[in-house]
Amino acid sequence: MSMSLLEFITILVLFDSLCFSPRLSTASPLNHQYNVGDPVPLFVNKVGPLTNPSETYQYYELPFCRPDPVVQKKATLGEVLNGDRLNGALHVIKFREEKPWETLCEKKLKGAEVSLFRDAVRNDFYFQLYWDDLPVWGFVGKIDEQSWSLDKQGPKYFLFTHIQFDVSFNGNQIVEVSAFSDPNHVVDITDDDVELNVKFTYSIFWNETSVPYGDRMNKYSRASLLPISQRIHWFSFFNSIAIIVLLMGLLSLLFMRRLKNDLRKCSGGDEEDEKEVVWKYLHGDVFRCPQNLPLFSAVLGVGTQLLTMFCCLFLLAFLGILYPYNRGSLFTSIILIYSLTSAVSGYVSASFHCQFAEIGWERSVILSGILYLGPSFVIISILNIIAISNGTTAALPIGTIIVILLIYVFISLPLLVFGGIIGHRFRSEFQAPCATKRNPREIPPLAWFRKLPCQMFISGLLSFSAVVLELHHLYASMWGFKIFTLPSILFITFIILIILTAILSVGLTYIQLSVEDHQWWWRSVFSGGSAAIFMFGYCIYFYARSNMNGFLQLCFFVGYNACICYAFFLMLGVISFRVSLIFVRRIYDAVKSE
Repeated sequence: MSMSLLEFITILVLFDSLCFSPRLSTASPLNHQYNVGDPVPLFVNKVGPLTNPSETYQYYELPFCRPDPVVQKKATLGEVLNGDRLNGALHVIKFREEKPWETLCEKKLKGAEVSLFRDAVRNDFYFQLYWDDLPVWGFVGKIDEQSWSLDKQGPKYFLFTHIQFDVSFNGNQIVEVSAFSDPNHVVDITDDDVELNVKFTYSIFWNETSVPYGDRMNKYSRASLLPISQRIHWFSFFNSIAIIVLLMGLLSLLFMRRLKNDLRKCSGGDEEDEKEVVWKYLHGDVFRCPQNLPLFSAVLGVGTQLLTMFCCLFLLAFLGILYPYNRGSLFTSIILIYSLTSAVSGYVSASFHCQFAEIGWERSVILSGILYLGPSFVIISILNIIAISNGTTAALPIGTIIVILLIYVFISLPLLVFGGIIGHRFRSEFQAPCATKRNPREIPPLAWFRKLPCQMFISGLLSFSAVVLELHHLYASMWGFKIFTLPSILFITFIILIILTAILSVGLTYIQLSVEDHQWWWRSVFSGGSAAIFMFGYCIYFYARSNMNGFLQLCFFVGYNACICYAFFLMLGVISFRVSLIFVRRIYDAVKSE
């Protein structure tokens, strides 16, 4: 009975989290339509320093005007993961009713409260509200560098006390909202030795517009549509295309010509010519079972699962389900899609393992279940402890952690096991063009430039150089306030990265076989995934050049980027291996047919 209850709770949670658009208590929650005089919901969300996107606190951590009691809006799973903590506000808003000057509250700020506001202004704190599901930002205060206090050698700090809301509507729907902190209504909070009487006020002005309701999110994408940004995007795109053309030309002129000469020598019947084709003599070892088969199978399974998940996320973006400031939809999608694609991981790992051994496939399935989630769980747990100790909204409540564990236990694990069983049930033997010898061939000593580190450096650097500019835009969107609204460009860049990885993988595998090194299985994975190492190195460079600071922000930046780059390492490694496998099959099948 208890098991069915847990399953029922899990289904309810998933159904709730699938509703990407948050449900607000409006006159019409489905289409956000109002009649004149209907109340319009306004929720306060969070505050934080502009330079540190991960360091956010609940809005009422600062002594703003607050209702009694504070009513917290029920958050979805994605909103909690996104760090959103929506609470009710004192503002009374009615559709199309203007308020030129309205008092929110009058407060007597004590010295400690004045100090809190001054520290917030010093650290360039912003606040975020949600008005009819539209995000609104504003600054807590300002610093006057030109006005110096008499008793202290330093700038003056001022707290904004009046906010003007300008609302645009089309018919009975709200299209755009902006907040303006009036610099003429400020309070000097430089000195915290005295108590201050502060009167917080606001005003609301309504303007009719012809912009349709469906384009209400276009305001937040204008930053990505500036001419300079467009030129950078196109420059990045053509730079990537140029690198692909150069590599393909180099591959065609050198590699393909060399390969054709090798095949012609093998088919000519001349023994002297055949001796020059070194890789031909590896036919009895090149298809030998890779070392540590369970781990290798798990890498293929998890990499394929992550690749499937990324394709699904791109599909949701093209369908318009994922868009900027759709609170928590990205995090919700990642958790659900990863859980549902666990069957892919189980199937691939078990089916590949069973091609070489009929027993032990269970270990491959288990490893595929923890290969990515294990390190990610450790990193996120450490980050959660740091967030809890600092009191930020990035800290996950115990209820959210339990929900995630329930999703993993009742959805991800069963699908993982189910995929493994299917992969084992429909197993097949590995079809190699050549028979494998009993004893492996000895690998001769290799020069330093033919070893794995050098190959990883070459492959990773060339692949990374083609996507570095677009990667900068992605980091700026994730860790700044630039909104990435061009999923098509991002998808094209991802395809370019895949093509480059495939081209370089084929070339490096051929070079490896040409020096009598038949252990290409693991090397193809590491060579293909090496671009992720350069991506992680670039994220450190990005942090050093940014204005982010503090231990908390550094931990979150490094931790989350490590998880992302690790995912790219697995995905690109799988692509590299699959392409190399096809190439090796083709050339040895061609030699056999000759």
